[in-house]
Amino acid sequence: MKKLRVMVLTHAYMIPPDDLKNRNDPRIESYRTEFDIREALFKLGHEVNIVGLYDDITPVRKTIEDWQPDIVFNLMEAFAENGALAYYVVSYLDMIGIPYTGCNPRGLLLASDKSLSKQLLTYHRIRVPNFYTLPRSKKINLAHIARFPYPMIVKSTIEQGSVGISQASLVFTPDELRQRAEQLFSMLDGDAIAEQYIEGRELYVTVMGNKRLQVFPTRELVFDNADDNIHRIATYNVKWNQKYRDRWGIGYQFARNLPVKVTDTLPKLAKRIYRILDISSYARLDLRLTDDGTIYVLEANPNAAIARDDEVAYSAEKAGLSYEKLIQKILNMGLNPDR
Repeated sequence: MKKLRVMVLTHAYMIPPDDLKNRNDPRIESYRTEFDIREALFKLGHEVNIVGLYDDITPVRKTIEDWQPDIVFNLMEAFAENGALAYYVVSYLDMIGIPYTGCNPRGLLLASDKSLSKQLLTYHRIRVPNFYTLPRSKKINLAHIARFPYPMIVKSTIEQGSVGISQASLVFTPDELRQRAEQLFSMLDGDAIAEQYIEGRELYVTVMGNKRLQVFPTRELVFDNADDNIHRIATYNVKWNQKYRDRWGIGYQFARNLPVKVTDTLPKLAKRIYRILDISSYARLDLRLTDDGTIYVLEANPNAAIARDDEVAYSAEKAGLSYEKLIQKILNMGLNPDR
């Protein structure tokens, strides 16, 4: 295996300290992905240079000129804290001709916009929840969604990682919907989407590849001890707060006892979604499965979280890829996009 110079590109505030050496360090929660990738790259024998970015591309250009990396490991989820601009970063890397990991600019643009991606999937007759976009710049007109049944979930059209999603995001009346949308406008300074709540199991399917696609074993979000006052949705606390998950018995596991028809359908459906949205490298698809076996697509997440204890890594390991092999595969796909 060739030794590579890998520039890890991340947000300026997410560069792990040099003295952070193991996962038992209490500081690890702020740097899980960056730390795990750094350590995996070291174990693989690669040279690593972590570069932080905010709203100026100069550090990227300078590092490329001075250090001449073989590839950029892209972990940027936004530019200038704006998730809608994440694809600008890889567009720049494309323009200067340096290989990078993760999704291409077009796939990031299409998949990361929850409204646009749902429109595309609907056109291709892939089932998504009923939804309506709520532009921040316009007065909220609830007459357009009067035909949609409640409850509904109100969330950002562009933010990833459940940012802005809480128990209050599930609304039961037009007044609650309007109030939550206005809160989101204020909190995140962007558009919102009102989406029909689908009762059922929440499944996560990882797809990897450029030309040849591989679908990994399905994961599931489970609520073992949550009482009736807790809505079964993937809030920000569910995603990122271990104490909250422990309190309510919330966790992740490999999906069990899926109907045979669903097991047969999921890989084909996942690949269709991946292709329609022009995703490359890897992504996690979030789905809902109803009691009657109907599958709804909630969203697609290109460049999904890939710390050792994230769903992508668990699914890859189940498929026979150790964490280090997963990271190397992602590097290989960035170096050879036609594979």
